[in-house]
Amino acid sequence: MSGKDLSFKLGITSDSLSSRSGLVLFGEYVNRLCLLNYADDLFGLPGSNIGYKSSEYLLPLLLKFHGGGRHLEDIRELKSDKALIDLLEMEHISSSAALGSWLYKHGNNNGQEYLSMINRRVLSTALSSESLEEYTLDIDATEIISGKRTASYSYKKNKGYMPIVGHLAENGMIVGSEFRSGNTSPSTRNYEFMLNCINNMPSGKRISSFRADSASYQSDIVNYCESNDISYAIGGRLDSVTKELISNIPQSQWSSYYNGKFNSDDEIAEIDHIMEETPKAFRLIIKRKLISDDLLGKEYSYHLIISNKKLQTAEEIANWYNQRGETSENQIKELKLGYNLEKLPCNDHNANALYFYIGHLAYNLGVMFKNNILPEEFRKSKISTIRWRLYQIAAKCVKTARGLYCKVQTQHLELFQTIRLKIIKAPPIYI
Repeated sequence: MSGKDLSFKLGITSDSLSSRSGLVLFGEYVNRLCLLNYADDLFGLPGSNIGYKSSEYLLPLLLKFHGGGRHLEDIRELKSDKALIDLLEMEHISSSAALGSWLYKHGNNNGQEYLSMINRRVLSTALSSESLEEYTLDIDATEIISGKRTASYSYKKNKGYMPIVGHLAENGMIVGSEFRSGNTSPSTRNYEFMLNCINNMPSGKRISSFRADSASYQSDIVNYCESNDISYAIGGRLDSVTKELISNIPQSQWSSYYNGKFNSDDEIAEIDHIMEETPKAFRLIIKRKLISDDLLGKEYSYHLIISNKKLQTAEEIANWYNQRGETSENQIKELKLGYNLEKLPCNDHNANALYFYIGHLAYNLGVMFKNNILPEEFRKSKISTIRWRLYQIAAKCVKTARGLYCKVQTQHLELFQTIRLKIIKAPPIYI
């Protein structure tokens, strides 16, 4: 039995169509924020009358990140979408080669500094709309595997880069990032990075809590938190000193640890501890898991956390620390995989750094767009879902004597109208 042949026929149309009309709404939001004006003022005008402004490189890159492009060459898809170009009133879209040259030029000049300034403005605008005054900072380093010429081998024995990212747990916004070589230890300059994140907070907003893995088990960080009324939970290190301390904990001080699903093999205990350069003692919380019990005795695996929180139990602190998995590790996964930053385009380190910071910007704009502009049903959506449910809606672009129309199917019209009304009310980051 053979399959049924379908009866449709192929033809062509002169209508201007877009398979990603929802991306126009994100582009309109970027324009409403006056972000592109700010970028042009920072980067300056092109050197000739035929040169493109920096905003004409930046907007296509932001659209690429949100539209799902993985490589610079994917910019061709935007160039071929005439309806999208017309609706966003884009005069130019550079080639992938020109984008690479722009990244190289400004990555090796002041471009990284300018992107940091833009990102701080975006963060300030986002937080100004929130009633919260105190936030939790989560920081973590992440590996980007790459075969680029300037990539180097990490402690994981992979060639690539090792950027570090700081998130606000309450809203998912990136408060700071630093693009690093692959051979940079995850513990390098973590104190300086934490201070940079804290300094990026706008007036009236502060970091009141800090969480990080054992790469931030450093006296400078602990002392700063103690001196500035910042509560913390930081991964500890199982060294010879802590091993001896743990061995002296009597069995009576161990209790069952419940982390959402009861497992009698998991136990928790705590003692006071101090580093050589920390004048004040902190709580050392030890979680252990039984991995073998035979004639040779019991063998455990251990996980340590240090904290200065006073009112919570050891179990509550451990569970609070574990929330980093959602607010930091999963958000970094969204940044890398959702916005396709696991693929870096250039053989130059500084050009890739600039590209990474533009991805950081695209991510934060995405969080703002989702939290402040899109309907409630999108609040917990990943960027992949937003692409599927909004950005990839098809539309027709029609020019008439009355103006330019983006025509969508009836079931999408109310959604588009609702989003556009909110965009009009969005406060700009720059005037």
